[in-house]
Amino acid sequence: MRIVRFTPPAELGLGNDPHYGILNEQDDILVLRGDPLFSGIVPIPDKLISKSKVKLLAPVIPRSKVVCVGKNYADHATEMGGEVPKEPIIFLKPNTTVVGPGDNIVKPSQAQRVDYEGELAIVISRICKDVPIEKYQDVIFGYTIANDVTARDLQKTDGQWTRAKSFDTFCPLGPWIETEFEPSNQKIVTKIGDDVKQNEPISSMIFSIPKIINFITQVMTLLPGDVILTGTPAGIGAMQLGEKVVISIDGLGQLENTFVN
Repeated sequence: MRIVRFTPPAELGLGNDPHYGILNEQDDILVLRGDPLFSGIVPIPDKLISKSKVKLLAPVIPRSKVVCVGKNYADHATEMGGEVPKEPIIFLKPNTTVVGPGDNIVKPSQAQRVDYEGELAIVISRICKDVPIEKYQDVIFGYTIANDVTARDLQKTDGQWTRAKSFDTFCPLGPWIETEFEPSNQKIVTKIGDDVKQNEPISSMIFSIPKIINFITQVMTLLPGDVILTGTPAGIGAMQLGEKVVISIDGLGQLENTFVN
């Protein structure tokens, strides 16, 4: 099931607030009542709209946090000049970094180099702590695509990652949440124009999704709508102003964002 979040057109009579819906194979959206993470999947009768008539938004706005895993692909750890970690390296992005498909990534005045990082993202379904590895699926609502945008020069000069990862617009998510996605050998493919920058299967992750969820929930409580970014493969690089970054994962669509001043 593909869950989208969108701005409804006036013809639907739903007001101006964002709504959620189910995107079907015909690219029509069946509008839902409330937030499916809290209200369940409750369609509004006779409320169907073509995807072409709406603006898609980030499919989830984390109430609390975005938790990220660093250096979770061996080739990326190497290109960053480090060794493969022995346990997951985690850090946070504030929820104010989140933007949706088609939104701009804005270059901060403090940064000279801003990088793309295509990633698989997990959306958490419920409050959870100390999740056993064998129970990890119980806390997953679905999956989407993310771009863990990073001010690389600031990351190096600061000696830690918070500022470099936390600027507004630095966490594009979308285009939808797929509740039936099963991660296996699907590839994360990142393109700028026709140039393929990243192309590696999810199965190359050092730490698996069950391990990631188990590890993070030993540290912190996760809340409904929290998002986990599972790491980026090799091939990261700087974006130039005006370039469009397109990240795709089979079954999850593609996330497009343009880098602007």
